[in-house]
Order: sequence, then structure tokens, then C-alpha cells
Amino acid sequence: MLIKFNLNGIDYEMDVRGDRRLLDFLRDDMHLTGAKEGCGEGECGACTVIVDRLAVNSCLIFVGQMDGAEIITIEGLANDGKLDVLQEAFVRNSAIQCGYCTPGMVMSAKALLMRNPCPTDMEIREAISGNICRCSGYTQIVAAVKDAAKQMRNAAITNCSYSD
Repeated sequence: MLIKFNLNGIDYEMDVRGDRRLLDFLRDDMHLTGAKEGCGEGECGACTVIVDRLAVNSCLIFVGQMDGAEIITIEGLANDGKLDVLQEAFVRNSAIQCGYCTPGMVMSAKALLMRNPCPTDMEIREAISGNICRCSGYTQIVAAVKDAAKQMRNAAITNCSYSD
């Protein structure tokens, strides 16, 4: 089937097999390997990407559903070789252990920050609740998301109704 979509800021029109998982399409056809195959059942979050500003498990949706969609992968966050504010915060806050869950975790957090520049700890924990990390215990991850939110607010001169 012929679909049109935007992937990491680039418009595409491609003939695809509509019943193929988005995860396989991204990894095998587009050579974007940041999204990982974890469980293949939507339980671990390792394959999380952003579709139309929402975090989704790319192992659970078909590429045929992407007609007209805007898709962002972990590879699409960096700009001109410079890491995204959230990626920098993950590094700065030691929120990266083995790294397997990191792309999915970052994408879930990024989707949250796209919608909510002032998330509470509970909102951050809820946003990343679909991502399993066996190494960190989540404390550094929540700190990284809060750090990035603060950096993004400072850059945009946005204030929250609570103090950080």
C-alpha cells in the first residue's frame, strides 16, 4: 500500500506492506535501530517511538496505520549532531545504565514534555510506566526528566505553578 508520512522531519511516500510492524519497518527498511525489540507484546517499552505526539509501542502497530502520521524516533531528537535537551539530561543525571531501555524511556518522556512542560513526579512516573528498566530503579530517570523540563522551561521562559 502507498502511504505518506513524516519521519524525523523528512516527508516520505512509500509503498509498504501494510501489515508489517512499525518496529520492523523502522529497523529494517529505514535503518533506524534505536527502537529495540524487547518483548514484542507492548509490555517493556523498549520499542517506544512518538507518533503524532503520543508515545506508542512500535511493536504493536502496523506501518500501514502510519499514513499521514508524524513519527519521531530517538534518532530524530538530535539536531545537527547535538543531543536533545532530554538526552543531555539523561547523561548528566546518570539515567543510563545498560542502555537497552534508554531510547524507549527517552521517547516516552519526550512525548510527555511535548504535551506538558511542567510535569510532576507522579506525571513523569505515569508517562514512563510502560517502560521497564532493570538497572536503574527509576530515580535517576525521573530526575533527568525533571532536569530537562526545567532546562526547556528556562529556554522558553515558561513558569510552572510549583517550584522545582
